[in-house]
Order: sequence, then C-alpha cells, then structure tokens
Amino acid sequence: MIKRILIAGTLVLAGAINSYSQDEDTFKGELGAALGGSFYMGDANYTSPFKHTRVMGGAIGRYILNPRMAIKGNLIVASIAGDTRGFDNKYPGLEDASFKRTLIDLGAQFEYNFLPYGTGLGFRGGYRFTPYLLGGMGFTYAIPPEKGVFTVNFPIGIGVKYKLSRRLNIGAEFTMRFSMSDKLDVTNKEGLQLEDPYQIKGKGLKNKDSYAFTMLFLTYDLFPKCKECNY
Repeated sequence: MIKRILIAGTLVLAGAINSYSQDEDTFKGELGAALGGSFYMGDANYTSPFKHTRVMGGAIGRYILNPRMAIKGNLIVASIAGDTRGFDNKYPGLEDASFKRTLIDLGAQFEYNFLPYGTGLGFRGGYRFTPYLLGGMGFTYAIPPEKGVFTVNFPIGIGVKYKLSRRLNIGAEFTMRFSMSDKLDVTNKEGLQLEDPYQIKGKGLKNKDSYAFTMLFLTYDLFPKCKECNY
C-alpha cells in the first residue's frame, strides 16, 4: 500500500514539475519590429495591387489572451504613391495626377490563431507554427507638406508566425487598411486633384482611399505567466 502511494506521489510530482517547467514558456506579451512594403489603392491606382510599392516599418506588440487569441498594437510609418498616367479611363479634362506621401498608422487588431501557438502549453500541446486572421481599427495621419489628413482606418488581413526559440518569434503578414478618407492622394500641385475627381460622393467606405502593408516581423516574448498556475 505504501509502495503504491509512493509511486502515485512520484508520478504526481513529476507531472507538476513538467507542468511548471512548461508554464515557464508561456508569456503575457510580445514586443518587436516590422519591415516591408506598402501600396495604395484609390483614384490613382484602383486596379493593380502592389503597384508603386514603397517602404514601411515600425513597432508591433501583442497582449496574449490565450494560445489562440491576441490583441496586437502597431505604430508604423509608411510611404505610398500613385500615378494616373497610363489609365484607360481618363479623368475630366484628360488631366493626369501623381503623388507620393508618408503616413503614420497607429492601430490595434484582434488576432485569431488557427492552431494553439506556443511551446509551453502543458498537456494541451502547442504548435511552433500557425496561420492567423486579424481585424481591427486604427488611425491614419498623412504628413504634410501635402495637405495633412487625419482619419480612421479598418484593417483586415492574414498572417503566419513561427516560434524560433523559447522567446523569439518571426512571421509574415498582409493587411488591407480601409480608410474613411478620400484625401490621402490629395497634393498641393496645380491641376487635377484626386479628391472626388468625378464629383461623386460616397458614403461609408465607398470612394475612399485604402492602403496595404506586406511585412515581416520579429518579436520577443515578455512577462512570463504565473509559474504557480497549473493546467
């Protein structure tokens, strides 16, 4: 009887130690950097994704709700550009317009992992690799010297992430960011302006400018979760 109790106690202790060790590999958050390309869709480019792709980069952070869900925040600086030359459809007066400008994007998104992500998930198991979906809300500021514009944007996208080591994560992500403004492509130049060039007003997201980020990111896990917690 005593022998059975000792064996059972040993197994329970081993399980607790294993769970404790794995709990050390679960974290509350991530912080890192992102770098990639950005392109614009609007009156100066409404048919060709990735046309006039320029550079974007910034910081991202995640608050990890559980192995399948996280809240991500971003602060990104991006360049966008567009040019109406070569369009099949011409604007009034047969005029052309082009622009280049810099945006600041501050936002938050909810992420859903297709697989439970992480290595420290106890008996539930975890995956080093997972695809994920995201959606959220943010703010866009188009920097002068062109006309300064401040607006709301709604990002949706998809990504993949991979855990390189206990704390290090890499990934790739594509997001389309739908703004509530048609002025991201407005310039200080004389001639054709791309704010309602046909004078057709649109409600909601109709006739509004959007832009996209295609980025690679590297993050570092922070704030280990409570080691005394037992799954």
